Amino acid sequence: MTMKFLNDHGDRAYALLRIVSGLLFLAHGVQKFLNFPTAFPYPLNPMLQAAGTIEIVAGALIIIGLATRPAAFIASGMSAVGYWVAHGSQGPYPIANGGETIALYCFIFLFIATRGAGIWSVDAARAK
Repeated sequence: MTMKFLNDHGDRAYALLRIVSGLLFLAHGVQKFLNFPTAFPYPLNPMLQAAGTIEIVAGALIIIGLATRPAAFIASGMSAVGYWVAHGSQGPYPIANGGETIALYCFIFLFIATRGAGIWSVDAARAK
């Protein structure tokens, strides 16, 4: 069975992936700095402050689709570093070391960096 009914919705699905991924990434930074919606469980050190800043700034840029490629590239790199610093030392397998979410962010943002903002974005509106 083919799912041809989805053929015409790729651009919208991609835009939703970009927006929702940005929102979820932004939420990690908000939790670090504002303890919202739940308290951040670790004391903030300079590395966590840098990560939180990238999560908020890059997340917001990715959501609205402004400077999307560089923001997503930086977010991807931060996620890769975060994976190896926080999870990789616990073993190489994301499902065993608790790093599957940050590993997924790394590759979603790498994909967004290669594809750009797409529809429903400031970048697309500025290109017109």
